[in-house]
Amino acid sequence: METNEIASKLVAWCNAGDFEKPYQELYSDKIVSIENDGKAEGAYVEGFEGIKKKGEWWQENFEVHSSKASDPVVADNWFSVKFTMDTTHKPSGQRSTMSEIAVYEVQDGKIVKEQFFYDDKG
Repeated sequence: METNEIASKLVAWCNAGDFEKPYQELYSDKIVSIENDGKAEGAYVEGFEGIKKKGEWWQENFEVHSSKASDPVVADNWFSVKFTMDTTHKPSGQRSTMSEIAVYEVQDGKIVKEQFFYDDKG
């Protein structure tokens, strides 16, 4: 699968609210996932087990009211997507809108790396 096809499928599934299908269909089992610089606890994970734990943490801590993915920008084996989310932080009850840029690397028809960049407001 070409990078632009992978990027388009990821965006379409995310905008349809299906966040599991990209992992099943588009991701390498050797996936690396990084939040910002990857230095905070849990901000750097490898493989599906790491992705699963990260997803469980997210679901425990945030209620997502809405989420929107932009059209992808593709450059060779890389693409980026802007995500905008309206969430409530469950422990504090604070609702906010945040945006992040996700950068993905594709090798051999699969996403092998994702990195998310956003302002960490604490």
